[in-house]
This record gives sequence, structure tokens and C-alpha cells, in this order.
Amino acid sequence: MSHPRINEWHVQQAAACIGRGGVIAYPTEAVWGLGCNPADEEAVRQILRLKQRPEEKGLILIGSDLSQFDGWIKPLAADDLARVQATWPGPVTWVLPCYDEVPVCVRGRHTSVAVRITAHPLVRALCEQTGPLISTSANPAGREPARSSLRVRQYFGTALDHILPGALGGRDQPSEIRTLNNQRLR
Repeated sequence: MSHPRINEWHVQQAAACIGRGGVIAYPTEAVWGLGCNPADEEAVRQILRLKQRPEEKGLILIGSDLSQFDGWIKPLAADDLARVQATWPGPVTWVLPCYDEVPVCVRGRHTSVAVRITAHPLVRALCEQTGPLISTSANPAGREPARSSLRVRQYFGTALDHILPGALGGRDQPSEIRTLNNQRLR
């Protein structure tokens, strides 16, 4: 993955927007993503509306460190924790048991939530300022994920509160999604 120079001002602007309840677009390892504070249910619901995504499917949380998911995911057995951590930071999303308090708009109809520690330097810097974020591909349901900020603008126009400038991380495919019982969901 390339390591673009991080513009701290851009990161601070995106973090401030998220702090105000905004929905942003940002580059990830393979495609552009939409994100917001996962604890802000109105912002999460705005993402679901923009994507035309049913709430029951659930969304992915990304972070820069496992401790950012405290209060979201339940403690893992030592061997499960080791298996998960061996893939992070990186392009593997894990579906892990979550607390009942995790909003349905985040976890969907599940008793688990999908989480990932990103390897993208720009997104890591953003998560270091904001804590965990919702991370879902920037596209309406049934459309190809955006691979440029231009495509993000074409899909969503002025409906987004901010677009964090930056480059994709050089991967061809979005993150792999795994479960602790060795299923690969994507």
C-alpha cells in the first residue's frame, strides 16, 4: 500500500465534521468509504438513507487500535484475540460478538458487529482523532463502489458534509470479512 503524506489540516477538518454529527467520504485501502460517529444514530441513519441500505444488514466499524472498540465488542478468548490481531492492521474485517447496547442501526439484526483496524495511514490518523467510525463503501445499493472522489460527488452530490481528500491504498478488493467460526462472508 502506498503511504501518502498526511495533511493534518484535512484530517482535523474531517474530524471536526464528524464531531458535529456529519457524514463524510474518505479513501480506504481499495474504495471510497462513507463514515460517521457510530454512536450518533442520526448520522448512521443518514448513511443508510444515502446508500439505500436496509438497517438489518448492519455496518462495519473501523478504528486505529483495538481499544477503540471497548464498549462495542465483548472480550474475546485469548486464541480468538490472537487470530484477529494477527490480521491487523489490514484488510480483514472480523464479525465479533457485541454488547446489547450497540445500536441496531450499527449491528443490524445481529448479536455481533463487524470491525477492522485499518492500515490506511490517512484513515488511521482520522480514527486517532475521532475514535471508531462507521465504514461502508461509498455507493448507493446496487452500484459499484466509488474509486474516486469524483464518483463520490456523482453519487451523492451535496448530501455529504465533507470529503476527506486523499488517495486509495492500492488494493483491488474491499476488505475480506471473516467470522470466528472460520466463515468467509466476503
